[in-house]
Amino acid sequence: MTEANVEYRVVADGVEKAFGDNKVLRGVSFKVARGTVTTIIGPSGSGKTTVLRALNALDVPDAGVIQIGDVDIDFSKPVSKDRLREYQAQSGFVFQSHNLFPNKTVLQNVTEGPLIAQKRPADEVRAEAIALLDQVGLAEKRDQYPYELSGGQQQRVGIARALALKPKVVLFDEPTSALDPELVGEVLKVIKDLAVEGWTLVIVTHDIQFARQVSSQVLFTDQGVILEQGPPAEVIGNPKEERTRQFLERVLNPL
Repeated sequence: MTEANVEYRVVADGVEKAFGDNKVLRGVSFKVARGTVTTIIGPSGSGKTTVLRALNALDVPDAGVIQIGDVDIDFSKPVSKDRLREYQAQSGFVFQSHNLFPNKTVLQNVTEGPLIAQKRPADEVRAEAIALLDQVGLAEKRDQYPYELSGGQQQRVGIARALALKPKVVLFDEPTSALDPELVGEVLKVIKDLAVEGWTLVIVTHDIQFARQVSSQVLFTDQGVILEQGPPAEVIGNPKEERTRQFLERVLNPL
């Protein structure tokens, strides 16, 4: 497939972000094709989570242009609240720590966005939410509250909640890092299933083996830049950059 025939769900060009004097992103640029999985790996403090949060404007970039779906913003210029909301609606975000509403049932957590933000018909939203909960293996938990669920179950509710918004791309911020080891597999299985179904996913992860298995492309970040990007067989299997090799050696072969 030629470049001209590829439909991109994410195009980031020259994205910059600083927190005070700390310049966290330094001209980050990459593309994500529709129906592909992009994983972002790198050492702690390398900027990988800020890349993800910039895509959803949870951390609004200082400069650069990002297109999500069919909405693009030049962050070097003033952005209206309405335009920002339209932009943010293009993506769904799955947080590291679930971020579920504790006072709402599982079903209410999943239906909240489509009902309140998208103002869609209640019967339609409820039916779709139940189908999504069934997809992540939690249909029978729909009337329970988050505190009654395991961490892995809460994370799967978070995934269903993001999917309920029918986003153009789903963003995952280290979706298994807050889980007990025995619960990691159930969440990774759901993400792998979404990849097979053709969802467009961008995932920040520290699980290199998972990145190797699921990725269409891998981005390696270091000191606020994307140092290397390409298929997992190249970036993980045969990295070009010495810094990438050092990182993978430490992660894959710990003492």
